[in-house]
Amino acid sequence: MKEHVYFLSLGFTADQTQLIQEARQYVGLFQRIEEQISVYNEKTDPEVIRLLNVQVYQAAVSVWAYKRKVLGLILRCEIVSNNIPLLVDHTSREAAYFAKRLKELNEGKLKPLPEAIIKENVFFLKIMADHSKFIGHLLDPSERKLVDQAREFSNDFDQLLFQAQDLDHMRPQSETVPLLDHFLDQNRVSVVSLREFKKTARDLIEACKIKSNIPTLLADHVFREADHFLHIIDAFDEHLSAQQT
Repeated sequence: MKEHVYFLSLGFTADQTQLIQEARQYVGLFQRIEEQISVYNEKTDPEVIRLLNVQVYQAAVSVWAYKRKVLGLILRCEIVSNNIPLLVDHTSREAAYFAKRLKELNEGKLKPLPEAIIKENVFFLKIMADHSKFIGHLLDPSERKLVDQAREFSNDFDQLLFQAQDLDHMRPQSETVPLLDHFLDQNRVSVVSLREFKKTARDLIEACKIKSNIPTLLADHVFREADHFLHIIDAFDEHLSAQQT
């Protein structure tokens, strides 16, 4: 969340001082929460964790509203900035997802159901497809091979997303575990490939070996999100395996 608003602040024009100031305030807010969490790291008191979740939930809901405000300003042509609408929408979806997960955790909703597994994959497949589009957009057009690779990943994840949405509409029940196993395996293969592409791009950007408008922090950010998606897939896979034993 902190990095999202930092990236947005970089995209505003110099005269959009109010929006820049608000973004910087959110950077400070999430920075303070990060520091607070580092203090709580050794504490496992459920009430302490619940109260922390409430605090972070409120911050996530607030930053979601800020992002939607910015998106509205762009879509109504009230501002022109370097923050493309899909990027702002993308970050707002992640804020909404984060807030929803914190709320579920505090309500004790921990076990993933088949329907929830599919919906989680729908969410992250869309995120991965968006990332591929952003990378292709921000690379210099002269980096033709990398731009083509980004477009291929975008198409691949669009197809996986459509497939996941079809499966979501079919609403498979718990007895369709083999179907979900295949679904997760298929997604894993593509996410591993995309993660390695992102890692290569990040390393090249850091070494100043390719031409782009991508900050190293942004390249690392999208790499970490792909890595996080893989951890989620593995956790779902482990849950489904336990169901079969």
